[in-house]
Amino acid sequence: MSSTERLDPKSLVARIIAELQANPDAQRLLLRALLTNEFLGMPARLDRIEKDIAELKADVAELKSDMVGVKAGQASLMANVAYLKGSDLEYRLHRKVQALVCQAFALRRPQTVKSQVTDADKGFLARLDEAIENGRITKEQDARIEATDFILQALRRADQVPLWIAVEASNKVHDKDIRRVRATADALRAAFDEEALPVVAGYEMDEPEAKRAKAAGVEYLQVAPPIPD
Repeated sequence: MSSTERLDPKSLVARIIAELQANPDAQRLLLRALLTNEFLGMPARLDRIEKDIAELKADVAELKSDMVGVKAGQASLMANVAYLKGSDLEYRLHRKVQALVCQAFALRRPQTVKSQVTDADKGFLARLDEAIENGRITKEQDARIEATDFILQALRRADQVPLWIAVEASNKVHDKDIRRVRATADALRAAFDEEALPVVAGYEMDEPEAKRAKAAGVEYLQVAPPIPD
């Protein structure tokens, strides 16, 4: 066959394949000649892609873990906000509880002898210590008095009789608030041999709690909710 004679394409391809099968070393050289650098570098790029996917999976797992922490933090924040709302009611009452009880229960000359916001009156504490020593109240009753949100002294306007007022504050009054303040009033009456008025104060109280309070002789002092900013 002369140098100028050309084979038809099918015959040429068949001949090349036969030569490559007979000479495996030539296959790599032909591959480099036919393929571009982009195709030749594809295996390395696939390795990098696999590594990137593995890193992405690790990042997603870490993000999920962080989201769990965020949700826990949100729950903690909500709990703290709820606590602070309750504390805010106590601070609001601290400024106006004397005026509120006077208006609601026809009292005069009110004095706050104990609250969760300020230190208790030393004279009041001394009288409590004396009541414990004399056996008029138990240590458990003393602890109940200590845990009460507000304790006041006042005079009943109608007959000027001295009166103790025990106040439990809660955004929404529950049965436990009613039971606690009832126990406080009973302890104050036993400690000082004077009348004691139990009061629950809050922004709202449902009908079942209102019935329980009435049955227990506990008064309800409704506090106007704060005006939103």
